[in-house]
Amino acid sequence: MPKLLKSLISLVSKQYASIGGQAVIEGVMMRSPNAFVVAIRKTNGEIRLRKDQWFGLSQKFRLFKKPFFRGVIMLIEAMANGIVALNYSAQLSLEEELKSRDKTSHKSKPARKDKIDWTTFLTIIVSFVFGMVLFVLVPHATTEGINQFFVFNWALDGFLFHLVDGGVKACIFVIYIWLIGFIPEISRVFQYHGAEHKSIATFEAGEELTVENASLHSTLHPRCGTSFIFFLLFISIILFSAIFSVIPIGEGLSKFPKHLVAILAKIVFMIPIASISYEIIKFAGKYPKNSVCRALSFPGMMLQRLTTKEPDTKQLEVALSSIKAVLLLEEKYELKECKQKVLTLEEVDLSSLNEIEKSNSSLKDFME
Repeated sequence: MPKLLKSLISLVSKQYASIGGQAVIEGVMMRSPNAFVVAIRKTNGEIRLRKDQWFGLSQKFRLFKKPFFRGVIMLIEAMANGIVALNYSAQLSLEEELKSRDKTSHKSKPARKDKIDWTTFLTIIVSFVFGMVLFVLVPHATTEGINQFFVFNWALDGFLFHLVDGGVKACIFVIYIWLIGFIPEISRVFQYHGAEHKSIATFEAGEELTVENASLHSTLHPRCGTSFIFFLLFISIILFSAIFSVIPIGEGLSKFPKHLVAILAKIVFMIPIASISYEIIKFAGKYPKNSVCRALSFPGMMLQRLTTKEPDTKQLEVALSSIKAVLLLEEKYELKECKQKVLTLEEVDLSSLNEIEKSNSSLKDFME
C-alpha cells in the first residue's frame, strides 16, 4: 500500500504548470507560471496588451507547489488575477466608449494600471462571502425547508439530505449561468471564453498559434473553471455525507443552532474540497485522451456549453495575442529562472497578431 500511495503521489506531482486564462470585457487574460498578460480589442481595431511578470506565493514557498497544498493558493491567485484583468478591461472599455461618443473633445488617456492591492483582496473576501451564501447557506436552508414542508424526515447525517442539497446547488448555478447568458455583453464574454480555450488547446497540441489552427479546436476544455465548479458540487455531496455521518456535528443542540453549526462546518470543509477538485481537473487535463479522464471531464465540459460560445476570427486573434505574449515573456526573459521581479508593467498597442514575435516555447517547458 505505501508503494502504491507513493506512485499515485508521484503521478499527480508530475503535472505541468499549465497556462490558464480568463475571458474579460472584449478580451482575454492569460497567465503562465511566471507571466501575466491581458489582451483587449480596442474600438479602432488595435489590440492593447498589458504585460507583466507574475511572481506569486508558489515561487516564494515551495510548499505551495505540492499537490493538495497548491489548489487553494492557485485559486486565490487566479481570483486576484481575474479581478485585476476585469478592472483593467472595464476601465479601458469605458475610455473607448467615451472616445467614440465625443471624438472631438475627449482626450485619450492611458488605461488604469490596476495592480493587486488591499482592494483586490477585499473584493475576493466579498466574492467569497457571496459565494458561500449562494452555494452553501441558500441550498442548505432550501433543502431543510423542503424536508420540513413535505415531512421527509431527512437526517442531517444521512445521504439524502446532502444529495438534495447538492442538487439545489447545481440548479442555482445552471439557472444563474443560463440567465446571464441572455445579456449581450455577457454573451460576448462567453465568446472570448471560447477563444481562450481554443488558443490554449492549439498550444497544447503543439501547433502554430494562428487563427486558422485555433478555429479547428473545440471551445470546451477539461481544465476550465466551469469543470472545477462541477467537481466542487459533486465532491461536496460525497464528502458532506461521509463527514456528517462520522462526525457528530452540532450534536446536543436544538434544530436551528445545529443547522447553523452545520453550515459553518460546510464552509470550512470547502477548502479541502476545493483542493481535491483542483487536483482532479489538473489530472484530467494532463491526460485528455485517457478514457477515465474523459469520463471525469465529460459532465463539466457539458456545463461549459453554457459558459462558452463560438468566437469570431477577431476574438480568436485577441486570445492568441495574449497567449503568444505570455510565451514570449517566459522565453525572452527566462522568467522560470528568476528569483525576483525583473519586469515592470507595460502596455503596448498592436495592429495585428503578426506583430508579436514567435516563441519556441512548448508544453514540455512548463513541466514542474
